[in-house]
Amino acid sequence: MYISRFMAKEPLTATADMKLPEARRLLNENRFRHLPVVDGQGQMLGMITDRDLRSAYPSSVLSEGERIAAYERIKNTTVADIMSVDCVGLTPQSTLDDALLLLDRMKVGALPVLDEGQVVGIFSSRDLLTAYKELFGVGEKGSVLLGIEDDGEKGLLTRIVNLLEQHDIPFTRLLRFRDVENGDRIYLRLNTYKIASVINLLREAGIRPAL
Repeated sequence: MYISRFMAKEPLTATADMKLPEARRLLNENRFRHLPVVDGQGQMLGMITDRDLRSAYPSSVLSEGERIAAYERIKNTTVADIMSVDCVGLTPQSTLDDALLLLDRMKVGALPVLDEGQVVGIFSSRDLLTAYKELFGVGEKGSVLLGIEDDGEKGLLTRIVNLLEQHDIPFTRLLRFRDVENGDRIYLRLNTYKIASVINLLREAGIRPAL
C-alpha cells in the first residue's frame, strides 16, 4: 500500500527567508510540528521543526534583559539559519513499510514526500498509524482479532478459510506470525458479534484458539 493514499497533500511550507516568528506562528496556528522549506519552484531546501524553534528561542532562566535581546535577534533570524538541510524523504510510490522503516531509522515524526525534488506532501507517524489501522481493520464494525495456535500443520490456513466460508463467517485479514519464544500464531480479523460461536466452531474442527 502506497503512502500517497494517506499523506497530507499540498502541505504548508516555509521559504528560506521567512523569519522565525512567522514560521512559529504557522506551526502553532495549524498545530503542525514539521514545516518543509522550499524555493520559489517548490523544490525542497530543508526542514524546520517545532523543536528547532524551541531551541532557537530564549530560555526562561535568562534575565529579562537577556530575553529581550534574544527576541530582538530572533526577529531578524531566518528559517535558513536554523533549518536542517540533510533531509531524507519519501516518494508518492513509497510503501507503508518504507515509511515505517525510515521514520524509525531517522527518529523523526514526519518526512517530506518528494516528486523529482518538489514537495508534494508530508507523511507523519500519525498518518502511518491511520494507514495501519485501516490496513488491519481496527475499528471496523464488529471487528475482532482472534489468535489461533499454529502447530505448523500443513494446510492449516486452508482449513481455517474453508471453515469460515462454509459457515458464512466474514473475515477480512489472515496473518501468520512467527514467534519462537511464545509459539507461532495465526491471527484472524473477523467481523462478527458472535465470537463465542466462532471459537466453539474452531474447537470442534480441531483448531485451537489462542486465548
